[in-house]
Amino acid sequence: MRKFLINVNGNKYEVEVEEITEGKTVQNPSTTQAKPATQPKPASKAKTQPEEKEVVVTEGAEVVEAPMPGTILSINVKEGDEVKAGDVLLILEAMKMENEILAPIDGKVTSIGTTKGASVNTGDKLVVIE
Repeated sequence: MRKFLINVNGNKYEVEVEEITEGKTVQNPSTTQAKPATQPKPASKAKTQPEEKEVVVTEGAEVVEAPMPGTILSINVKEGDEVKAGDVLLILEAMKMENEILAPIDGKVTSIGTTKGASVNTGDKLVVIE
């Protein structure tokens, strides 16, 4: 264990850091351990990053892309749903604002390329409509 003094916004904090290399704790001979190391608590239901779905685009299909980076709050359509131009496909949160992503044309949703809670970047394919 190594001790460090860290200054954050004028507040000083003393921290102890344990170095771990390839799953094993490295013992530093220049420091002594005053108390035995405790086992880390297992993470409870750690939130994993949603996987990016593969988007299938056929010829003549309209691709709805993310207009800005953000997080998908909700997906209001399913594959196979019929939509009209102006229908809300999904809600994208960006800069603390909820943005409705609308269907640009009438058609059928053939593919959804994102999941609820996913982070998207500008230009990412979200929905394909035929």
